Amino acid sequence: MKSKKPSKPNIDQKFADSEIQHIEHLLNFMTSHNLEEFEYSRGDLKIRLKKPSANSNASRQLAAPEIIIAGAAPAALPSAPAPAAPASAPEARSTEDMHLVKSPIVGTYYESPSPGSAAFVKVGGFIETGQTLCIVEAMKLMNEIESDVSGEVLRIFVENGQPVEYGQPLFGIRPSRKK
Repeated sequence: MKSKKPSKPNIDQKFADSEIQHIEHLLNFMTSHNLEEFEYSRGDLKIRLKKPSANSNASRQLAAPEIIIAGAAPAALPSAPAPAAPASAPEARSTEDMHLVKSPIVGTYYESPSPGSAAFVKVGGFIETGQTLCIVEAMKLMNEIESDVSGEVLRIFVENGQPVEYGQPLFGIRPSRKK
């Protein structure tokens, strides 16, 4: 005679599946916005996603983002298949010649001149030397950060409203080749 299984494991499994889908969605969001680190919290659930640093060796660059889940989890979540990090030769070459624009001061990063207005630059956009890239607010002073090279914006390392440190990379730019 078969014993009936309680319906609770089914509910927990459905909840776990929806949480896995949510984590996968966050991973895709992180990848599409070129984020190195991402923290998310909803209720008692806290999730921190972190990619391996760019300074690590090549084998670590191929690793999937590290997933740290803190807080009350309803059930042990099965490991979600992390999307493979695209590691193609053209991308490797493009990051080798990437020029980093670093924060000259400690403050808060702003991507646009005012809330609701368009960002100064976007990934894939072309910029000229002296063009304003962002604003870093320090002690109620708005400091415009200008580009010291012309080229294509490959990466934006920080998010709007995020605190930045002195020397922290803000932008990765592929300098344009003058002929």
